[in-house]
Amino acid sequence: MITSYAFADLGGVNHGWLNAKHHFSFANYHNPEKMCHGELLVINDDRIQPHTGFDTHPHKDMEIITYVRKGAITHKDNKGNEGRTTAGNVQVMSAGTGILHSEFNLEDEETNIYQIWIKPKTTGIKPDWGMAEFPKQAATKSLPLLVSGDKKAPLNINQDARIYAGRLNEGDQIIHNIIGKAYILISEGTINISGNIAQKGDGLALSEEKFVKLDALSDAELLIIEVPGKEDAR
Repeated sequence: MITSYAFADLGGVNHGWLNAKHHFSFANYHNPEKMCHGELLVINDDRIQPHTGFDTHPHKDMEIITYVRKGAITHKDNKGNEGRTTAGNVQVMSAGTGILHSEFNLEDEETNIYQIWIKPKTTGIKPDWGMAEFPKQAATKSLPLLVSGDKKAPLNINQDARIYAGRLNEGDQIIHNIIGKAYILISEGTINISGNIAQKGDGLALSEEKFVKLDALSDAELLIIEVPGKEDAR
């Protein structure tokens, strides 16, 4: 089953410095039909104004992945980690026993990020943070694996999950095999996803699908998040 969610129909909030769209219930946005997708708990499409951001705040027992679509985000935490992640790249944070961190847009332009929260496989682990640069060329046969829980990707998380991301040139077609549940985010362009037309900002939830067919109707960019299929993740 594939369920499409148009960007225009997403819940959200605009604080001025932060304009956020929520793919699932988050903060003051509550939709009982969109609480989670398996172990995937949060996807926020955040637009952060220049020289603003999230002040120091705590997290515990959560896998937090940030994919930067535009601009850059600068991270700093109380474990001594600090780094600037630029557009097209990813950072991950395993909050574990607890971590304090801040995330700021120190650029002179708006920064746009996907912030993704996944329930951890085990609790009480040592907090960790990392970031990585990834190839910018378009995918031809398969999407690059960016994040996983089996140490087969450049970035590791504490969950049996995988995040693939990449660019497709107009006219390209890829068959992507799926393990568990999946959620697809279109960050640029238009893609036909097994008969479902999805555009920039849209999301698609996939359940009980063994594979998905991706046909790029324009130059495009997307993420595929695969997670275990427990419905009671929250």
